[in-house]
Amino acid sequence: MELDEILETSVFLKYWNVVLTILLIGILSKWLWNRKGHKQIEREDEDNEILADSSSKAEEIDYAPALEEKEHIAYKGAVETLPDGAKEFYKMMNDRRSVRSYRREPIPPIDVIENCIRAAGTSPSGAHTEPWTFCVITDMEIKQSIRDIIESEEELNYAQRMHKQWTTDLRPLKTNHVKPYLTDAPYLILVFKQTYGVTKQGKRKQHYYNEISVSIAVGILLCALQAAGLSSLVTTPLNCGPALRALLNRPVNEKLLVLLPVGYPAENCKVPDLERKQLDDIIVRY
Repeated sequence: MELDEILETSVFLKYWNVVLTILLIGILSKWLWNRKGHKQIEREDEDNEILADSSSKAEEIDYAPALEEKEHIAYKGAVETLPDGAKEFYKMMNDRRSVRSYRREPIPPIDVIENCIRAAGTSPSGAHTEPWTFCVITDMEIKQSIRDIIESEEELNYAQRMHKQWTTDLRPLKTNHVKPYLTDAPYLILVFKQTYGVTKQGKRKQHYYNEISVSIAVGILLCALQAAGLSSLVTTPLNCGPALRALLNRPVNEKLLVLLPVGYPAENCKVPDLERKQLDDIIVRY
């Protein structure tokens, strides 16, 4: 009798079908969430995937290096140097500022831009894959199209997508979704990272640490532009990469990393009154 009463009054047993449904939904939701997270990690790691396979099957494959195997050559160190190089280089780079206001004229000679990009191409890269593409834009119609794409997305970014703290941190820099430098600067340099390469035989070639490699190249490019007396600005157009890639008809293995306007500052150009960290704030000696 007591057992019958317990069974009749048990909430769990009375609503067992509801409870079971909730449990199944919870388990399914957790499984889907974990699967989504795993796929997200895979997507994040895909660009910098490092091949590793210790299986016996991998050992049976006759792998060939992407580079030609040649004898190494002698190297005695830097030959082209500057007098008091480190100090003079620091002074030059400490004068660099991020410029958002440009003159349309004079237009720097294209060979200066090409030499700066040539310098960027000396950057080290994972397994010497050199996974970079530098697109130089001078055509006003293309620049206007780039500006339209970026300003449209940036208006949404500032209004909806970006966290309030982010937009608050940008307030002292006086930035917003309007980007006149995209059409005012004589040159736009769009730097794409090649997530993988393609061999002459049409096979996919691994590009190791492609984003790090291209980022180093961009750093060298900034130095070269500064040495040439040109100003620039490193921008990372949020949510614009696919549209810009399509506009420039770039292949699917290329992803936009940064966009740099390049030229001379406008006569009324102003920059934020900022201070850089002192040496003791960024160095740890052992």
